Amino acid sequence: MSPFGSLRVRDVKAVEEMDRVDCDPTRLYRTYARFPVVNALLSGWHGTYRQRLLPLLAEHSAVSVLDIGCGSGDVARSLVRWARRDGFRLTVTAIDPDERAFTFASRKPPVEGVVYLNAHSSELVADGRKFDVVISNHILHHLDPGQLAEVLHDSESLSRGLCLHNDLNRSNIAYMLFMAGFWPLGVGSYICGDGLTSIRRSYTAEELRAAVPASWSVERNGPWHHLLVRALEDDRD
Repeated sequence: MSPFGSLRVRDVKAVEEMDRVDCDPTRLYRTYARFPVVNALLSGWHGTYRQRLLPLLAEHSAVSVLDIGCGSGDVARSLVRWARRDGFRLTVTAIDPDERAFTFASRKPPVEGVVYLNAHSSELVADGRKFDVVISNHILHHLDPGQLAEVLHDSESLSRGLCLHNDLNRSNIAYMLFMAGFWPLGVGSYICGDGLTSIRRSYTAEELRAAVPASWSVERNGPWHHLLVRALEDDRD
């Protein structure tokens, strides 16, 4: 059987090693440490910042962001640094319910404007928190249908105007290129194996549209990602 036969449908039973509670902590922290390289090369956040966040900053001067499932926290740090370079104030609250991710992120050298919390989005909803923009990176494929619905509901509740969830686009070519290009980062970490599992678990554009409410749009974000977008009426005072 072709090694890519399973890519015809989402492999929802596949489990990433780093999601296991008993995974090797040394390999896990190496994985977190290498996320910035993967995200810088593949995830397209600089383009998303330029196209989506910079116009908001130009209009309002200061913008607050919630990063759900922040992992190593590198996306939050990058966004704040880019905004500061452009002369704007962007603040990011980066949350993750996994204490291991929170511990890693919070031990990084502090970046002014970035706050880490070991929390679930529902806790912030219960606290009545609000942010101008809600984002996530590479979390949608981890979620079952109930969890996906919860994250989208929480995103709408927490955002004053814009929600942006960036995730992988499943394809044979993405699988092959990731396997060929990122195996060096997999040495001593979970980057390569879990990255391939992530691709197997991820959605095609058609599948993602079918899985989310019609009020959300699925947009192309470079060759390897989707951007799930919800633009709400801005209730900023």
